[in-house]
Amino acid sequence: VQLQASGGGLVQAGGSLRLYCAASGGSFSTYTIGWFRQAPGKEREFVGGIRLTDGSTSYRNSVKGRFTISRDNAKKTVYLQMNSLEPEDTAVYYCAAEPGRLITSRLGDAKNYGSWGQGTQVTVSS
Repeated sequence: VQLQASGGGLVQAGGSLRLYCAASGGSFSTYTIGWFRQAPGKEREFVGGIRLTDGSTSYRNSVKGRFTISRDNAKKTVYLQMNSLEPEDTAVYYCAAEPGRLITSRLGDAKNYGSWGQGTQVTVSS
């Protein structure tokens, strides 16, 4: 599967952005999609993920209640709705895919994803 992330931009603290991860190829509805981010000088970190088979989601603690991942299997698109953005959310955001349903213990590890899209920059100003 090939992925393309989009929707990034510049937003003030407290604002919202919606990121898109569009897929082509592969049996999309059987995949697990993860969102990761990487800030300058920092390691890539897991933001959240969704299992496309049942829509179950998981998030890192710092974004719970602010970020929501959803999917439209017919459009082969996964969304990352980001509300109440904070300057600490500034990073390049990536979506990644892996066939099958990743268990929770494997969902947050970037090594478990075989396909990656290019990143999209999110900048939150204070």
